[in-house]
Parts: sequence; structure tokens; C-alpha cells
Amino acid sequence: MKKGIGKSHSKIILIGEHSVVYGYPAIAIPLKKIEIECLVEEAKTSFFYNKTDTLSVAVFTALKHLKKENAKIKYKVTSQIPPKRGMGSSAAVSIAAIRAVFDYFEENLDDELLEKLVHTAEIVAHNTPSGLDAKTCLSDKAIKFIKNKGFSYIDLNLDAYLVIADTGIYGNTGEAIQNVKSLGSKADIFLKKLGELTDETAKILTETAESKEEKVDKIGKIMTKANTELGNLHITIEKTDLFVKTAIEKGASGAKISGGGLGGCVIALAKNLDIVEKIKEGLIKCGAENIWVEKI
Repeated sequence: MKKGIGKSHSKIILIGEHSVVYGYPAIAIPLKKIEIECLVEEAKTSFFYNKTDTLSVAVFTALKHLKKENAKIKYKVTSQIPPKRGMGSSAAVSIAAIRAVFDYFEENLDDELLEKLVHTAEIVAHNTPSGLDAKTCLSDKAIKFIKNKGFSYIDLNLDAYLVIADTGIYGNTGEAIQNVKSLGSKADIFLKKLGELTDETAKILTETAESKEEKVDKIGKIMTKANTELGNLHITIEKTDLFVKTAIEKGASGAKISGGGLGGCVIALAKNLDIVEKIKEGLIKCGAENIWVEKI
């Protein structure tokens, strides 16, 4: 039986969410161990296109490019990436699905075409995607992104660990964006500060003079400051505040929410695996639904 397989990985924003919408930089990290796989197989009937479903849109985008819209195929996805948590599930599912369709038809797919097709699918699903999620889910390296200006790659190489804790509450990006907008010009100072903190982080990551330990300490402190600014923008909630406080009490160098806000994930930076274990223990007691650890 003919098969096509496509894979992708997750992503998380280290710093710069929300302010990125206003032209400030953001830094995103690929989470290579958190994966999604799409399997495409032969079917008895033609593919059914559902334009309200991200996965269906991605499959259709690939079929349309290959001029095989009426192909008799079905698809199945196995995912470790939870939806609506700021972990790039939509972009990752699009990447995996498009790769699987091309693999099924034994067609060549270079990264440039893949990115273009993913962007097309994401526009149908999300209207105005920045392209950051797709770029990071396709990358092995961290990415610094500025809207309308482009991307650059960053080598992290911190010898530290990022603990990602799922609050179990769907993030609500739409509502969070409205919260920021409703602050009007009051938001400007907080957004500018977030932009400055992101620039500072990028600078520390690219400096060679400091030890890795010093870098981790500095970036941790910046993360916690960024969380305060995100709180000023009214996009943190009681549970994420509790997660941040607990992670720091358990030895994290710093912690913050990540993604759209009003739920979703909290990320914490840890110097070593002993601290990681203490953070995990503390966050599980606070009600973390899932915890991932990525070496950065």
C-alpha cells in the first residue's frame, strides 16, 4: 500500500511576544523533541476539503500545487504538540501534511517551496500569520524576527535547559491582543520595554566574552522582567503568575509566560538538571498539565 510520511517539530517564543506585532523583535526557539507526524495513504474516495480545518487546508494547498486536487487519499496525524498553547501546532501540522503529500506522490520539495506553501495554508487558517511559527518549526536554530524586516539565525549554545510547562488552559491570543489594544497609548511604554529586553537578550546570546553561566543568569533576569511587562499589558493570569513564582522559588534563573497569553505555557530557564527536577516537581504540584524540557 502506497504511503507518504511528513514530520515537523514544535516551537516556543523565548521573548518578544505581543511587542513583535508592533515592530519590535522576537526570539523563537525550535523544540526539536516535540514532534508531529502526518501519514498520507490511498483512499477509496477523493480527498474532502474542509477550509475551516488547518490540516485539511494544508493537504489541499499541496494537492493544488501538484494539480492533484481530486486525488484519492486520506491522512492521519500523530502529534505531541498541544493546540492553542503557543507551540506552533498549526504551522507544524501544515509542514508535516505538505511534506507527507509530496512524499506520497514522490515529488521533490525544497525548503523554499515548502515555506511558501505553508504560508499559503496559514493565511487561509489565520488570515495574517507573521511567518515566525513556520520559520521556527522548519529550523534547527533559534530565530530573531522583526515584522516586515526579516529573520536572522542565532546559535544558543547556553548549556542550560528550558522547562516548558502547560497550564492546561487554552491561550487566547485574540482576547490578549484586544487587552493590549484597549490600553491605547498606555501600552506603548510596556511594548517598548519588551522590545528593549528582546534586543538585550539577542546581544547576550551573540556575545563571546561572557561565560555561559553569566549569560544564563542575565537572560533569566530579563525573562522575569519581560513577564512583568506582559502582566502590565494584562495578558498574564493567576495560574501563570503562580507558575512563574514557583519556578523561580525552585531555582530557575528566570521565568515568563510564552505565546499569546491568558493561559498557554510558562517557560523557565534552568542551569542544570537538578534544578530542572525541582522546577518540574513544583510546577506539577501547581497543576501543570504537561512539562517538556529542551536543552538550549
